[in-house]
Amino acid sequence: MPRKKCIEEGCEKKPQGNTYKCKSHGGGERCIIAGCDKSARYKTYKCKAHGGGPRCIHPGCTTGAVDKTGKCIIHGGGPRCLYSECENGSIGKTDKCIIHGGGTRCVEHLCMKSARNKTERCVAHGGGRRCIEAGCSKSAVDKTGKCKAHGGGARCIHPGCQKSAIAKTEKCTAHGGGTRCPNCITWVDSRAGSKQYDGYCATCFKQLFPDDERSKVLYLHTKEIRVRNAINENFEGFIHDKPLYTGHCDCTMRRRIDHRKLIDATLLCIETDEFAHKRYDPKDEELRYDDLFMVHSGKWIFIRFNPDGKGDMVDKLNRLIEEIHFQIMRIQHSENTELLEVIKLFY
Repeated sequence: MPRKKCIEEGCEKKPQGNTYKCKSHGGGERCIIAGCDKSARYKTYKCKAHGGGPRCIHPGCTTGAVDKTGKCIIHGGGPRCLYSECENGSIGKTDKCIIHGGGTRCVEHLCMKSARNKTERCVAHGGGRRCIEAGCSKSAVDKTGKCKAHGGGARCIHPGCQKSAIAKTEKCTAHGGGTRCPNCITWVDSRAGSKQYDGYCATCFKQLFPDDERSKVLYLHTKEIRVRNAINENFEGFIHDKPLYTGHCDCTMRRRIDHRKLIDATLLCIETDEFAHKRYDPKDEELRYDDLFMVHSGKWIFIRFNPDGKGDMVDKLNRLIEEIHFQIMRIQHSENTELLEVIKLFY
């Protein structure tokens, strides 16, 4: 007479076939994929993860269908989250999705985030898989076994770049990946958009919405503005953050220079390079010089000023003012003989 219960202690489920165990404890047909001990689904000889059982009917989707819906959880199969207007699937035996509190939660006090994998904690508190690099406690990305900093996840496709690709794009932020600012997205030096500024970059948001309260705060605290104020207190005639145009031309070049002044036939330019522009593409920096030459074919002197890093900002600004005085003197005495000179301060 066949057994009515699984032989595992405390288990009330029915055994499968002649194994005396239920599916959860190893009974019935197992997946034929090497190294997998999960239960085979129906007559496919494979578990759900390896393609067993019915597949989602959504075009191009190969994920397993949930229950009798014919769809996977992502495409609407299985029970849904009870929150109104939420289309996500509910997790486990809860009636909510992960975002709205479904599934196992992190055990850390007052933490409401979801526990990752089979751990009892969220990623921030050490849950899920960790990076395999020695001494690194960050979360591993995808199946790489490493965090983003150590090479995990998708990498930027730009030649020679080892940075992480952003979101579903194939590039890092410096090379055009991630969400771009809708105002400058078509520009060669477009910037990444920010949720803080409704998807715009800080520069475009300040110019498009000057009366917004966020623009006023941004205006008062940017490092570039501190540089502008210091220049205006010591010099006259510097133009701040305006596109370069040339007469009798309908060109669409929108390159901007933070601060510029034409002295004789030389344009003296001061650029505020936050964090030394380490995240910027060096090739784009070269193209920027080329584009600017198309507007002004005279001589150029660029002072690239890094306001970050070690050192007091007041001392750095004093050093910048000294350098500007020195370069003005050189221009007035025709001592700058090169077509382009670039002076980097605090790099």
